[in-house]
Amino acid sequence: MGTAIFAALVIVFSVAVPAAPAADGAVQKQIDSHLLKYPGGKQINATEISYGDGMLVMTFVRSAGIFAAADCPSGSFCYYDGINFNYPRVRTSTCAWQDLAWSGWHDRTESVHFNKAGSVAFLNHGAVPSHTSDRVLFSLSASVRTKADVIPYRNMADHIQPTC
Repeated sequence: MGTAIFAALVIVFSVAVPAAPAADGAVQKQIDSHLLKYPGGKQINATEISYGDGMLVMTFVRSAGIFAAADCPSGSFCYYDGINFNYPRVRTSTCAWQDLAWSGWHDRTESVHFNKAGSVAFLNHGAVPSHTSDRVLFSLSASVRTKADVIPYRNMADHIQPTC
């Protein structure tokens, strides 16, 4: 009887834990497609692309054993292409204004996690090319670190303006 219970527990726990990210064909196709459309990035492992020598790291699938939750490493802030922190995800720790278009992340942010000191504002392009008419959509700081859904500003952020 003890063996049957042990076998049942092994099956239950095997089903409950997601598979480890792999260099499977689907993920590699996503990475290849993204790099073709937005050159300048470099694939750094089976699931990630780096832009600007690590200034911005895009992760295509979540690590094994981590379920949908804000998971940005300390000292960084992350923005996700899905509500409730669903992947793909971009991680950065920059203190400089950034145009998100060069990495293909403009108009893709749906949830965010700020896990560092300072603050960050997410902005939308204005009508003037000089960015003088850009507007702040929302901000994050120590007082508001996460937004599981940035509605009504989903898929509108074109720039980030961190303050360190």
